[in-house]
Amino acid sequence: MWRPWGNKKMPLRTHDTSSPFSCSSFKDIQHLCTQDSSASSKRNANVFHRVRIVNSLLRSWGPARTGKITDSVSDPSISIPGAEKRVVVYFTSLQVVRSTFEDCKTVRSILHGFRVSIDERDLSMDSRFLNELRGILGQRNLTLPRVFIGGRYMGGAEEIKQLHEIGELKKIVERLPAAEPGTCVVCGGYRFLLCNECNGSRKLYTQKSGFKTCTACNENGLIRCPSCSCAHP
Repeated sequence: MWRPWGNKKMPLRTHDTSSPFSCSSFKDIQHLCTQDSSASSKRNANVFHRVRIVNSLLRSWGPARTGKITDSVSDPSISIPGAEKRVVVYFTSLQVVRSTFEDCKTVRSILHGFRVSIDERDLSMDSRFLNELRGILGQRNLTLPRVFIGGRYMGGAEEIKQLHEIGELKKIVERLPAAEPGTCVVCGGYRFLLCNECNGSRKLYTQKSGFKTCTACNENGLIRCPSCSCAHP
């Protein structure tokens, strides 16, 4: 039998807000969400504000960095006499060291884009260029390429690429006269010819002493083109 439903009011159970398992009302949840979203937006605002500050600082430091690169690379005490009107590049055409070959190729490509007179000195074609470069820089262990512009030492591959990226290299090279069109009719632009004495064999024969090494050419049996040498002493 069911107990009769009377008029006696049953006590209502209420949630104890002090209990750790108490639930908030919908209004409280909405308020908490509003707080979270506002806090998140403040955090995002702070992050974007910091990013803007960093970007402005980097932009303000840009000219300073540019000046440092130019000042540190250009050394007036290191120069090539008689090369004030052209670019001189010491490089190698050998692919023995891949990174060195790529650096030489990149730097030569950059410099050829300005269409100025370039004196390219390939150390793999004539080892005397190496001794010449060591004497200029006063160093034994050298990395290639090495670039001189207007007779002044500018640095290696990294320095030239950085100067090119910031636009300073163009300003420096534009001071030089433009290169004359055409290639050398004597060597075809290779800058070297076969030795007239040994025909590139590096061996000479005489009846008195037999075979001997030719001293008129380099280790490859080549001599520098006289026409190019006159144009680029």
